[in-house]
Amino acid sequence: MTSTTPPAALTRDDIAIATRAADNFTRLYYTAYDSSTRTTDLPNFYRPSSSLTWNGKPLQGADGLRQLIEKMPPTKHEMQSYDCHPIPGTSPPSLLVTVSGTVVHGKPNPVPTKTSSKNIEGQPRVFSQTFMLVPDTEASTSKPGEVAKYYVSADALRFVG
Repeated sequence: MTSTTPPAALTRDDIAIATRAADNFTRLYYTAYDSSTRTTDLPNFYRPSSSLTWNGKPLQGADGLRQLIEKMPPTKHEMQSYDCHPIPGTSPPSLLVTVSGTVVHGKPNPVPTKTSSKNIEGQPRVFSQTFMLVPDTEASTSKPGEVAKYYVSADALRFVG
């Protein structure tokens, strides 16, 4: 007979550390996404094995993301909320992070105009984005208690409105 040991239960410290890591990640991620250097900065959050789905379009790894954002006008994200769920089994735990907010592609239009639904430039769009963050064993942490470094293992973005 084979016995299976369930993963250790998460402690309050695990949850607090995971929440700090998710807060740190989301601030860094969307700052990088909206920066003028996003084509070099944003792919650093991913690995070649990372899977992405951008509004239903599958992409692979940092290179797939880079190809997507090279064709995209500048963005401005406004994060409305995020939620973090630590996944037990590793220390630090992997994190399932869901984010919702709005994004404007291109220069914001001060007055909404009647445009076709295919022309989204300048109009705020509601989005939902889900990340599976995995501890980066190759990244160094310099101090005990410092928030672990994570990379994006999976990323799914969907426009909601």
